[in-house]
Amino acid sequence: MPDEPPRDALVLAAGRGTRMKSLTDEIPKGMLEVAGRPLLEWIVEAIRDAGISRLLVVTGYHADRIEDHFGDGTGFGVEIRYRRQEVRDGTARALLLGRADIGDRPFLLAWGDILTDRRNYPGLFRTFADSACDAVLSVNRVDDPYRGAAVYTDDGGKILRIVEKPPRGSSTTNWNNAGFAVFRPIIFDYAERVPRSPRGEHEIPDAVSAMIADGRDVRAFPLEGFWSDVGTPEDLERVSALLRR
Repeated sequence: MPDEPPRDALVLAAGRGTRMKSLTDEIPKGMLEVAGRPLLEWIVEAIRDAGISRLLVVTGYHADRIEDHFGDGTGFGVEIRYRRQEVRDGTARALLLGRADIGDRPFLLAWGDILTDRRNYPGLFRTFADSACDAVLSVNRVDDPYRGAAVYTDDGGKILRIVEKPPRGSSTTNWNNAGFAVFRPIIFDYAERVPRSPRGEHEIPDAVSAMIADGRDVRAFPLEGFWSDVGTPEDLERVSALLRR
């Protein structure tokens, strides 16, 4: 029997976005305008339209700007709750803030600065529901995944390993970790145990790598169409122009 698609989403939006420079002096990155609307608003509505009804948003930097804008989610057709990441000690620690709210249900993990073609969300959910796996990670095809994370799969789409920030020209795969995923709650156990990375933070990709090392079934979902990590002022301009068209 196929699994039910997730009805919960955990959205990570605690960071400032230092690459945005002065644009985020007084505002979190998720509230920067893209084509006339906050970046995070595009993401919330895409998740809602894919069938997600409950969102937990992890806030941090200027948390009130996000919480005041979205409120309880009524104006956006969803239920939204919040958890604040008071100490910026990594994405795995941010993930753990959602453990009590998510409970034993599968969930979508999304980032407050990644935009993609809306049709990718239901496709991701179908892959999870049909494969009965422990997690499905979205991947996008790039010339060289040195800026993100190289994802190696077998012929059936099972992920064999993930290499974070590989040296330029060293990867033998074109798949890049695209950032959003569906997880079973087992991910919380791995996030709890993950050690600090060389950057001094507890990071979600390390938790996923530990799942793979333990033989957990982690699958890849290739994205179609548009995808962007909105991390710089240039990204804002490019994505805004695209969405206006």
